[in-house]
Amino acid sequence: MPHELTPAAPSSVQSSHGGESEGDTCTICFEVWTTAGEHRLSALRCGHLFGNTCIRRWLKAQGSAAKCPQCNKKAKHSDIVLLYAPKLRALDNSEQEGLKRSLEQEQTLRRKAELESAEYKLKLQVVTSKYGQAQQELQELKALMAQTGRSSAPLSSSSSSSFSPLFSLSQRVDGSRTAQYSFSKAVLVSQAGGCRVLSYCEPLCCLLASQPSPHATLVPGCGVKKVSLANMKASQYVPIHSKQIRGLSFSRENNSLLLSASLDNTVKLTSLLTNTVVQTYKTDKPVWSCCWSLDNSNYIYAGLSNGSVLVYDTRDTSTHIQELAPLRSRCPVASLGYIPRMASSSFPCGGLIAGSLEGACFWEQVNETTYTPHILPLESGGCTDIQVETESRHCLVTYRPGRSYQTVRCVLMELTVGPLQDPSQQPSCSCSPVQTFSAGSSCKLLTKNTVFRNPDGRGMLVCAGDEASNSTM
Repeated sequence: MPHELTPAAPSSVQSSHGGESEGDTCTICFEVWTTAGEHRLSALRCGHLFGNTCIRRWLKAQGSAAKCPQCNKKAKHSDIVLLYAPKLRALDNSEQEGLKRSLEQEQTLRRKAELESAEYKLKLQVVTSKYGQAQQELQELKALMAQTGRSSAPLSSSSSSSFSPLFSLSQRVDGSRTAQYSFSKAVLVSQAGGCRVLSYCEPLCCLLASQPSPHATLVPGCGVKKVSLANMKASQYVPIHSKQIRGLSFSRENNSLLLSASLDNTVKLTSLLTNTVVQTYKTDKPVWSCCWSLDNSNYIYAGLSNGSVLVYDTRDTSTHIQELAPLRSRCPVASLGYIPRMASSSFPCGGLIAGSLEGACFWEQVNETTYTPHILPLESGGCTDIQVETESRHCLVTYRPGRSYQTVRCVLMELTVGPLQDPSQQPSCSCSPVQTFSAGSSCKLLTKNTVFRNPDGRGMLVCAGDEASNSTM
């Protein structure tokens, strides 16, 4: 408890505090201490007060095992300090401290409630927009059905072309497999270009596109531009890094916390609720990729230009806790993806898939600190990207054109576990091709292709970019 040193009070005031006289006496001899002389006011390092002669006799009597008479902490003669105060009074501010803690808790709860309110407002805006679109599509569908009911003859080619979006809608309603994707709207993110990575923030219902700063003279560096899905308009720019951003990833536990990797030798965590960087991790090499652990939300991974993968614990703000060194070439880790453990799956293992231009490695996480490497049998050279689909335990490997193949190839691979020859050993993890897709004739950029679940719940879809036609397949 804090103490306050105050001047001696007048006799009229002293008489009013007669009930507190026990605070003016030595706890060893119960005599009033003095401001001078042998019994003057003294203190130990622990803070307890005694008469000088009393505490010296006490410590001398106890010898090398001397302790404070009040708290039993170790003490010695050199710990004795003389206090110069005519009067000492202890102020009881426990109630004040309790009120201060209550105020801080209330402020924290209020900030949390404000953030939740902002999230729900955005979600309501998106739901309202989707409801309006659904109503419009329903009206168009009813009009189409009424038109087809009035005419028994088949539609001409011109009318078929003009209503093609409605036909694709009706086919989706009927549940057929011939649903079509059609162009909806283009959103300008950056007039100067330079956008590289695209990601989606579910709670805020917005797309994120990395780009150089639109105001390079005032705010240099790179960041992300928010694109609202409610009105499909680009809105805020959030500055994050000083150089190009190579990777973006969201946490499954906290979807508004963005993990980003950059060539400025840093990995950063950014809150999209406040648009501020909340944590920065420095590396000694440029960072090419990043991802979150799907088994432990405290772990994040960073793929470096020398082929290493750094493991970070978000609870440790100092440095990485582990480094996964490359087994073969020291080629940059262009892609990182995490496979969560799934006991009911044919591939129950969990871990990290690190892909480079020379191949890929599956780092199986055996326990919290142990990672076992498994080299995946991919084609040597030409691998530009690896994307992971966690539920089906598949990964999509993209190869650039070469001597044997004239087009970009997207190979869907199924992760497998080899049979155990020795029960004491860990199983061998590998992958095998399931299907191959051709995607364009050129690959000048490290295009990020993707594999995802079909929205209707049946099977998977592969989406790839075609540089030659500047389109998506």
